[in-house]
Amino acid sequence: MIRLKLSSPLLATAALGALTLAAVPATAREQAAPAAQTDAKPEIGDFGFDLSGMDKSVQPGDDFYAYANGTWAKNTQIPADKSNYGMFTALADLSQKRTQEILEAAKADPNSMIGRAYASYLDAPAVEAKGLAPIEPWLNKIRAVDKAGLAGLLAEADRSGVQHFFGGYVGQDDKNPEVYIYTMFQGGIGMPDRDFYLKENERNAKLQAAYLKHLENILTLAGEKDAAGRAKAIYDFEKQVATVHWDKNDSSDATKVYNKMTIAELAQAAPGFDWATFIRGVGVNEDSILVSQPSAFTGEAKLLADAPIGVIRDMLVVRSLDGFSGVLPDAVAQEAFSFYGTALSGTPEMQERWKRAVDFTTGNMGEAVGKDYVAKYFPPETKAAMDILVKNVLAALDTRITNLTWMQPETKVKAKKKLANFTTKIGYPDRWKDYSTLEIKAGDLFGNALRSNQFAHDDNISRLGGPIRRWEWGMTPMTVNAYANFGMNEIVFPAAILQPPFFDPHADDAINYGGIGAVIGHEISHHFDDQGAKYDETGKLADWWTPADVAAFEAAGKALVAQYDAYEVLPGEKLDGTFTLGENIGDLAGLTIAYDAYKKSLGGKEAPVIDGLTGDQRFFLGWAQVWRRNYREQNLSQRITTDPHSPSIQRTWVSRNLDPWYKAYQIKQGQKLYLAPKDRVRIW
Repeated sequence: MIRLKLSSPLLATAALGALTLAAVPATAREQAAPAAQTDAKPEIGDFGFDLSGMDKSVQPGDDFYAYANGTWAKNTQIPADKSNYGMFTALADLSQKRTQEILEAAKADPNSMIGRAYASYLDAPAVEAKGLAPIEPWLNKIRAVDKAGLAGLLAEADRSGVQHFFGGYVGQDDKNPEVYIYTMFQGGIGMPDRDFYLKENERNAKLQAAYLKHLENILTLAGEKDAAGRAKAIYDFEKQVATVHWDKNDSSDATKVYNKMTIAELAQAAPGFDWATFIRGVGVNEDSILVSQPSAFTGEAKLLADAPIGVIRDMLVVRSLDGFSGVLPDAVAQEAFSFYGTALSGTPEMQERWKRAVDFTTGNMGEAVGKDYVAKYFPPETKAAMDILVKNVLAALDTRITNLTWMQPETKVKAKKKLANFTTKIGYPDRWKDYSTLEIKAGDLFGNALRSNQFAHDDNISRLGGPIRRWEWGMTPMTVNAYANFGMNEIVFPAAILQPPFFDPHADDAINYGGIGAVIGHEISHHFDDQGAKYDETGKLADWWTPADVAAFEAAGKALVAQYDAYEVLPGEKLDGTFTLGENIGDLAGLTIAYDAYKKSLGGKEAPVIDGLTGDQRFFLGWAQVWRRNYREQNLSQRITTDPHSPSIQRTWVSRNLDPWYKAYQIKQGQKLYLAPKDRVRIW
């Protein structure tokens, strides 16, 4: 689940209308999700939960994750081509296999764009035979560039999908969400975060050595001489870049990263680089832009001005081969994977080529594939049941806002207005993206990748000056995820996540509310988390809370930060409660309001006992089941540094803040997860 700024994310057969709370009759908001049909069984277990995966030797109050999922965790191996494995990845595998079937059929049709793209990736012999010839003209441009031509070359790199010293995209202006604006953000490092360069520990030392060797190997594959010495020069330069980067907490702060400038003001603040040539070169003809991390741009501009041109050229060669590694010969693909897949995430093997071919096609033409996917795999009953679940969860938050003791009355009015303006998108877009200007050629894998990158870039830039595309989606229907989009004031649930264990129309309501209900609540509550709460009902970044509201909210947030700061995930490696705060608020609030919605759906009646489990017990098991996941140690360590989501065990443990969890499982003082009532964090 994810929260997006432009949006932000959790990591069919008919057009769908948007839902808003204001349009939902009160009676409809209170009805339960459709009862499971008597002639249909849930896909998982007797009522939607896998009882065999539990470890009942563990007390729920000591480790609720192990109690609910311990046997599953012990018996489940991570596939060799994965860095982690759980419910998300199991559904992603299913989605990938279903998509393969669609693409195999399309491959037989010479008029099918998606079929040609897929077939071009599968043709490994043709890729090997061409070697580096397809990318050599671009590499030669890099090798010939001088400082005077650098800005123009980087603009071309940007359009071609080659990462370099900074990046940009067109999205809504946070303070004027009816207008698009070009936003720039820091770049220039090849490892995922500045901490990998600057934070000294044994794990990072190994990664630094592996990355240095990777730089050398890529330069060798490119045919460069003295690869070891040149790799060291690249690494040293990147470490300098890392020192001027903003850290992940500042870079996640919506207020701090909103810095509107003219191009002239950027040039004055960050001298040493031809910003006008670069910005015009990427296609931006407007004068005002947003600069996310101004001091980083100042630092990077000086570093670029001072650096030898040879180091800059070598960096761009490496970035180009890494960026296109999947569509180049296997030696390049394997080298890129050896660092980014194995060293960073611990994954032993690359995915089979057909899987990579599926990902390539859906990554570049996702909605062209999505049309066929939803027609085949997204039944109308799923949408109908989801509509009701969403309405019930929205209504539960509305009631929660009414009853808040810490929020001032005038702020409650605005919060309810924001909630009433929500748009919910379920399954797939009601308008599909048009790929008719994208040229996909048979037998031209590199060219297909390059043109796809250019198409995506040009499409993004073309937003400038146009109306807001409220029909657009940030994920494909085949994506197992969900997201909240602050500027659009929307929540989005692709078709592929609306399956067991997250949602099954034939499962027990308690499981569905604990699963997809809490996911819905998570995404809704992102609009009221530490960053989402900064956006008003129109999607505008604005101060709409009173000082008293802010103080109360921040106090609760600090308590949640402290709770997660205390979790040691690996020896010597703790969570960053500030970095993960938004997602932790999402989990806490999502589970809280989903529980309210579940209880409301019972209409005042007691839930039946099933297999000895009460409704409340099943609700919390539904939550725990969706977070079943095993990690490779390297992947888990990387996530601690780069992922704003807490790991699955700690996400499950958020239940320790809910009073009903204590009652459901008779949690007692002295058990490891027990919190005294005064220490339980309550926000929404």
